Amino acid sequence: MLDVVRNLIEHPDKYLESGTFREIAQLVKEKQPVRKAKKSQTPEVQDLKPVPNPYKVYGAEQIEQGAIEQMNTAMKLPVSQAGALMPDAHHGYGLPIGGVLATSQNAVIPYAVGVDIACRMCLSVFDIEASYVDQKKDLLKNYLLNNSHFGLDVRGYKPLPDEVFDLPEWNATPIIRQLRGKAETQVGSSGTGNHFVEWGILEITEKTHDLKLPPGKYLALLSHSGSRGFGAGIANHYSKVAMEKTKLPKEAQHLAWLDMNSEEGQEYWIGMNLAGEYASANHHQIHRRMAKALGVKPVVMVENHHNFAWKETLADGTPVIVHRKGATPAGKGVLGIIPGSSGQPGFVVSGKGNPVSIHSASHGAGRLMSRSKALSTLNKSEVKQLLADKGVTMIGGDLDEAPMVYKDIHGVIAAQADLVDVLAKFTPKIVRMADPDRRKWGKGEGD
Repeated sequence: MLDVVRNLIEHPDKYLESGTFREIAQLVKEKQPVRKAKKSQTPEVQDLKPVPNPYKVYGAEQIEQGAIEQMNTAMKLPVSQAGALMPDAHHGYGLPIGGVLATSQNAVIPYAVGVDIACRMCLSVFDIEASYVDQKKDLLKNYLLNNSHFGLDVRGYKPLPDEVFDLPEWNATPIIRQLRGKAETQVGSSGTGNHFVEWGILEITEKTHDLKLPPGKYLALLSHSGSRGFGAGIANHYSKVAMEKTKLPKEAQHLAWLDMNSEEGQEYWIGMNLAGEYASANHHQIHRRMAKALGVKPVVMVENHHNFAWKETLADGTPVIVHRKGATPAGKGVLGIIPGSSGQPGFVVSGKGNPVSIHSASHGAGRLMSRSKALSTLNKSEVKQLLADKGVTMIGGDLDEAPMVYKDIHGVIAAQADLVDVLAKFTPKIVRMADPDRRKWGKGEGD
């Protein structure tokens, strides 16, 4: 009865047709003071700058116009401070893939980090001669089949125990607690799309202090994966929150930011950094399994994020948040990996710390062809022949990840000579990717 009375007082109009409460509702309505209409709680649409802040484009002749236009929009944001576009850039959601965006220190943009938070590269180098790849090809292929797991569903896979789940941040927010179960079942596995685990040959031609290895050719394992369903859950949740909190013109709506002084901003920052720790744990489990199967520990490991945000300082001393969406950190002496494709080499690089690029470099070769176009125009026989010509064994994969959908990695590396020094070349030989599953793409282009 108390609930009915409270509701009647709050909403008397609902009871005017009720035989039992009609007279009471009429009396409540007469006695109630006239309520003023509440002001709309919807935030006002924020204006963009009339012209974009200036920014450097590397390898502009290799970049599609759509990516340039997206970067122009990002540089018009009222919170934008600086930016750069890498030579592997192509169209994405919000910020283009290959975009680097520095915002004021109180603004973080979930879509400028990306959906696959902390997608990263990891390389293990073994003190084993490169000829091992040809001599033990079937054995290495079986190691991949038995110790790497891909796709949206990883049934039959048993993760290794991992210290990453001892971190207190797993209890920090409701969304993190909600996603923990998924994270625990997927740790140590890889996603779909362009994620891979591959055996190859690392070639060092000159003595380098950074890698602490003499010149030569070594057996190496390279992996590319991110934070799986956990990172995607964090990204999707806070991207929606950002678009509710920060209203922008239609062309910029996916660049909505969260205020770092707000509860939501702090929650996203905690979730993003935890996704970074989790993504690293994914790679380490893969590499531990492979090293155990091989019976040899790696002599060198190199790894880096390329979908993340960092608190940094610009050359003029301005504190900012640097978003690298599909871009590799390239601070002075910072090691990173820039892969090519299954039919092209990748490179281990050392950053030059160039402030013009905001201490960044490309994260790969970059797409020439969208996923939908690749699936509709390429055929399996020509892809199979190209890989055979390159001496590459492919396990899984689909036409949307064929070598010909990517730019020439040598041109991409040449366009960023001011950003990185090349230390070594990695040539893929036995590649594993997710089995074809076109349901996940639908009619979209994908990243």
